Amino acid sequence: MSRLPTVAIVGFPNVGKSTLVNRLAGGRETVTHAEPGVTRDRKRVPCEWNGVAFELLDTGGIDMADESEMAEDVQRQARLGIEEADVVLLVGDARAGVRAGDADLAKTLRGGDVPVLVAVNKIDRPGDEHLAAEFHKLGLGEPLVVSATHGIGSGDLLDRIVESLGERTDSAPVEESTRVAVIGRPNAGKSSLVNAFLGAERVIVSEQAGTTRDAIDTELEVDGRSIILVDTAGLRRRAKVAGTVDYYAQLRSERAVERADVALVVCDAADGVTAEDLRAAELAMRAGCATLLVLNKWDVTATDIDDARARVARKSRLRPEVVTCSATRGRNVPKLLPKALELADRAGMRIPTPELNRFVAEVVATTPPPARRGRRLRLYYSAQIGERPPRVAIQVNDRRLITRDWAYHLENRMREAYEWDGVPLVIDFIPRSRRQR
Repeated sequence: MSRLPTVAIVGFPNVGKSTLVNRLAGGRETVTHAEPGVTRDRKRVPCEWNGVAFELLDTGGIDMADESEMAEDVQRQARLGIEEADVVLLVGDARAGVRAGDADLAKTLRGGDVPVLVAVNKIDRPGDEHLAAEFHKLGLGEPLVVSATHGIGSGDLLDRIVESLGERTDSAPVEESTRVAVIGRPNAGKSSLVNAFLGAERVIVSEQAGTTRDAIDTELEVDGRSIILVDTAGLRRRAKVAGTVDYYAQLRSERAVERADVALVVCDAADGVTAEDLRAAELAMRAGCATLLVLNKWDVTATDIDDARARVARKSRLRPEVVTCSATRGRNVPKLLPKALELADRAGMRIPTPELNRFVAEVVATTPPPARRGRRLRLYYSAQIGERPPRVAIQVNDRRLITRDWAYHLENRMREAYEWDGVPLVIDFIPRSRRQR
């Protein structure tokens, strides 16, 4: 599994690192907000300039004077980002000037083997360019003048980044990966589970709810197959987070689900499977994402697993499997990603047309559709017309004769026959035209 060269974006909190990442990448890939300290984990964002592909690694702000536990976790993640980078971009704030934290970080970077660039951000007017002169004292070369908000100097900065990458820009083609999104309510143990998968502290874990504020992608290999594991912010009702930074984190989580092949919905086993957990599974289903419900913290609870599974079967048409684990103790953790890959494979399965027609005929023979207004529904021809999620088209004589109960019956039998529990399934009933009769 190859990786693109990495450019780590580091600096003091609230200097505009995430805004600069969005500007260089040409999108809104990271969460930005006026509140300082929004970025906490390392987030990779793909970028390309003049035909050269690389990744920008957004990191949390490094403030050596802040001795809180959260600040220390953020700083540790940023240092790990520096260690895995091919080029480091130190971002400063032109309005604040060089702070003690900038000087300390520059001293550390000067002792490394990785090329370092300095970008002085918030130069929003041509008359402000003289403010960058102070950053010469960092001893890291000529500072580059940029405005992440207005795009000033972004092209020159990208030119310097590509130049600094040099020969590191050559990389093998990246194989297609299965995307697995870890979603669920705040504080259910999503980040702990991601770290357990990776065997390292890749994302920050805290008892404080809402620690993760962005969708964090991490590549790994399971059974010889490439997986992109996506840790997400906790899902809440949008009305509860409107107008806060958590609202944008919520949008990133929803977008992560839309791009994923499989969603692991992490539930707190102490609460069982709640209505909020089922709402998260429904969100994944509507996005066409296969789903597995994971009861985490199983080592500290006595929740009835059979009752949880019965509740899911009763409340969810998707009928996702319910499994248990303990992210902190590792119980059942090694089984989860292979299960996710198996679920992704089933979602991409193709049923031969003759086999599908035989199956539908057997269902009709066993349980005929009920008659309505003296007429009975007739099914003529079936074919699978899509996968991920699977989509089946069935020609019928009159769609108005279809009852919801019988359509659900057909869907359930199809799930049982082809092991599509936990996989979104779309069945289109198409009226047969007169020319076909």
